[in-house]
Amino acid sequence: MDTGGGSMQTNSRRALQRLGVGAGVVIIGLLLADSVSARTDQAEIDWLKERSMLLNAMALTAEIEGTGVQWLHAYGEARPEDFLEQASAWFAAYPEAIIGRPDTPVLETLGDPELLRLLSEIGIDAIHTGPMKRAGSVVDRSYRPTIDGYFDRIESAIDPAFGDVVAYRSMVRGARANGIAIIGDLIPGHTGKGPDFRLAERNVSGFPGVFSMVAIDPEDWSLLPSVPAGKDSVNLPIETVTRLMEKQYIVGPLEFVVFKRPGIKETSWSATDVVEGIDGVQRRWVYLHFFKEGQPSLNWLDPGFGAQRLIAGDALQSLRTLGVTALRLDATMFLGMERRFDGRRGWVGDHPLSAHATATVAMLTRKFGGYSFQETNTSLATLRQTLATGPELAYDFTTRPGWIYALVTGDAGPLRLLLRQLLENGVRPMRLVHGVQNHDELMLEATHLALNGDTTFAHETETATGRELFKRIPQETLAATTGPKRSYNEGFAMSPGVCSTVAGLAAAALGVERLDAITPELTVRIRQLHLAAAAFNALIPGALVLSGWDLVGALPVPRDKVAERMADNDCRWLNRGAYDLLAANPTAEASPAGLPRAVSLYGSLPEQRRSPDSFASRLKDMLAVRRATDLQNGRMIAVPEVPNEGLVVSVHELPGGGNGGGTASHAVTAVNFGRTAIEDRVDLGGLAVAEARRVFSTVAGTLDERLDGGDGAGGSMMTSIPIRLAPFEASVILVREP
Repeated sequence: MDTGGGSMQTNSRRALQRLGVGAGVVIIGLLLADSVSARTDQAEIDWLKERSMLLNAMALTAEIEGTGVQWLHAYGEARPEDFLEQASAWFAAYPEAIIGRPDTPVLETLGDPELLRLLSEIGIDAIHTGPMKRAGSVVDRSYRPTIDGYFDRIESAIDPAFGDVVAYRSMVRGARANGIAIIGDLIPGHTGKGPDFRLAERNVSGFPGVFSMVAIDPEDWSLLPSVPAGKDSVNLPIETVTRLMEKQYIVGPLEFVVFKRPGIKETSWSATDVVEGIDGVQRRWVYLHFFKEGQPSLNWLDPGFGAQRLIAGDALQSLRTLGVTALRLDATMFLGMERRFDGRRGWVGDHPLSAHATATVAMLTRKFGGYSFQETNTSLATLRQTLATGPELAYDFTTRPGWIYALVTGDAGPLRLLLRQLLENGVRPMRLVHGVQNHDELMLEATHLALNGDTTFAHETETATGRELFKRIPQETLAATTGPKRSYNEGFAMSPGVCSTVAGLAAAALGVERLDAITPELTVRIRQLHLAAAAFNALIPGALVLSGWDLVGALPVPRDKVAERMADNDCRWLNRGAYDLLAANPTAEASPAGLPRAVSLYGSLPEQRRSPDSFASRLKDMLAVRRATDLQNGRMIAVPEVPNEGLVVSVHELPGGGNGGGTASHAVTAVNFGRTAIEDRVDLGGLAVAEARRVFSTVAGTLDERLDGGDGAGGSMMTSIPIRLAPFEASVILVREP
């Protein structure tokens, strides 16, 4: 019987060429020696193997086995300062939403010299491309589209819809020439239903262990529901999951279900239809998917270590072949799960395997010259532990619900509380990635509060339990931004959040009922509120991330224009409208990927750069102060009590006297999310101030305004400083100690 070994050597060379690496590697081993039943299509098996991420990973790693490249970089400890030195202000692109010049692939648009020059002038020093590798699923050797914005990766090759390896490398070179690093994506928790999953379904040796999947004995198939026509799997009800656990097939019901939706996703387990294996045996599999049914979860503790090899190869291809500087590690809280035997549901949250696996991937990334940041929404105590040896940075899920709530309600109390929680739990903001808008909903899930639900938290005169605050933040935000009078926004059905853009959220906060009724005067107020949110995230230590939707002031798109994409009730497509940063294709009604063009309140970057009051121009001034003072590497030391509920003030010790900040030792960031002006004094927590100068305002731009109270030459000293802010205004004040 033909083992397929000779054809696989040819397939390996083809795959390596598609990935842009050398073609001299011959893959050998048990994975390639499976005999194929006469009842299985040999050509299809070969086609799947040629595109397998696991097999391509073997080819990639074979090129560096036994070479000195393994030992060129330190990797045991995180190096956040080094990462921030290269990349502290990021533009987060969403490839599907990008409109470029006519008939121009997305990668060429991202590498456009004019765009790179403008981003660099603004102060952007990194582009996070978003997932750009092929995603979706394969059925009968045909590709099916992504179901989750390319977060259902199925191959290591660049998706042809965006370009190819050559175009990616060209973008990297052009970005570097403008002082801009490229950040890619790694998705260590799951794949799509691509070649690797299809090979696992066919029981090809080494592949079922890559996924958290179990073959069910035919005598128990009666427990499984039938698969609806036109689908290849069916979600399991909790009763079935419980019965399969009792029969010792699976972990069983988990302690929470991500994106739970009645009638669509009742549990995190689904069953395949009957699939014939390479041995001619028919099987039905039950598999785990923390997210959508088309995103089967990887098994990070299978003794074959297939998941580790697959992800390692994907990381190496991004770092060494494509040339990225860093990788985003997606959803790292879902890398471990375990059955409990005390009656509780399966253990997922804060599972040690998630932390260990994340640290392993982070160290691997550093070992080959890169950096990483993780997306994990957990308690601050757990976050502090994972950052010790894990990724350089982590996404800021802690303050995000607070500033969104402040923007909508004018009350910054919860935001002040959450900032103080960072201090109390020993998590430096410098280790966080502070995002304004990204491709997801505007998230309101204050997980740290939920996990400390019985703890009573206090801010100023108010006290509440973590559980009460966890409920209050989304309830009040959703009440003010969604519903019949704000129908352009929508509450996210799968977790607490609002499907909107920041400009759309600001419009709702200002009472706008119809987006087509926004006047130039309202646009100015929306921009002011948007700048206040951007300033909060930019003017504290850590990395700042702004999306294309932020840069142009995009509004959410009408529901009927994305109705097909929202068929599964995923309203995030409302905030993923297409945008044209360069006004390169003004007549285009949609992006090449088919996303409808969003209304952009602020205009293109070339247009904004001609106005000193534009969003982009104010952003340039903001980032110049940030870089000059090295604020991104600073240390937050205090979040003072304030006299106004809309005000949040944070005090940051600057490294090395602020570098370019003259003799300044500290920076004070003050943001007024309130609807009224503020004129008061704020105590800086006992910090003695010889001199204070306001150097930036979102209303006035760059300043050099000396504040009263000290002459710096033995005169009077201040322990408080004056704060004067218009509604929705943010300022930076540099202070010098005696």
